[in-house]
Amino acid sequence: MKRSVSFALSAIFVVSLSTVAMAHTPNINRRERNQQQRIRQGIRSQELTRREAARLGAGQARIRVAERYAKADGRVTRHERHRLDNMLDRASRNIYRQKHDSQDRNP
Repeated sequence: MKRSVSFALSAIFVVSLSTVAMAHTPNINRRERNQQQRIRQGIRSQELTRREAARLGAGQARIRVAERYAKADGRVTRHERHRLDNMLDRASRNIYRQKHDSQDRNP
């Protein structure tokens, strides 16, 4: 009996910790999905070269790493959210610039 109670309590503790660790960032997640979609669309429409798409993808990976670090303590502070927003703004500008430059993929 003691064993099952301690197991249940430890399971509840682990679940509660994992829930706390998932900081709520719906706006950031939405922007990340939107940017990934824009990159995929640029590849399909041949507005992005393979190299441009790779660089933009690496930028998205850096944003995901920064978001993971921001969420590591269970909450995203105002400063961390501002930094992520700035990174997303810069990435959005880069996507726009790369899609609208004169380079096209080879037919």
